[in-house]
Amino acid sequence: MSLRDRKRARTRQALIDAAVELFDQRGYDGTTVADIAAAAEIGTRTFFSYFASKEELLFPDADARVQAVAEAIAARSPQDGPADVLLRALGAVSDGTDLVSPLGARRLELIRTVPAVRGRALQIQMDAQQVIARQLAEAFPEQLDPVAAAALTGAFVGAVTGALQVLLAEPVTDPKALGAALRAATDLALAPWRAQ
Repeated sequence: MSLRDRKRARTRQALIDAAVELFDQRGYDGTTVADIAAAAEIGTRTFFSYFASKEELLFPDADARVQAVAEAIAARSPQDGPADVLLRALGAVSDGTDLVSPLGARRLELIRTVPAVRGRALQIQMDAQQVIARQLAEAFPEQLDPVAAAALTGAFVGAVTGALQVLLAEPVTDPKALGAALRAATDLALAPWRAQ
């Protein structure tokens, strides 16, 4: 990374850290973009060159996760099926550590309690599902038409979401165990797809 890229990454992380701390202290609605920018020692206008909104700040790795799935699809071997690729991508992007980070814990709480955050989370999820389904259909045209690709992607995302709701109902102390439980749940949900 260049010096400029490292500075941008530090500023981005400072914004995330400031937001989590302020959300803890003042609540989500009691925290403004200006508050977050000031706590990170940047201007409010500069905030918007990193994030479009407070909601966006809570999902800093959404694009990277979709990219990881795209990379898993591109790197598939001839014997891999669509479900195998999705499960491999899950292993690559989720060892559970993000879910038990201060940001992950705060994000989960805010998804449950703040409609704007829940709405943003659902929009990100729907957008990601469409991208992944399209890529799967293109990568496996002999196995998946667009409808089947969308169904498989929906089963995968639904399994991850459902498992996380249960797994994160209690405070998590072991990220590796969380990641293993998540992979086991999604493997079970996608088992019928693996038989194809």
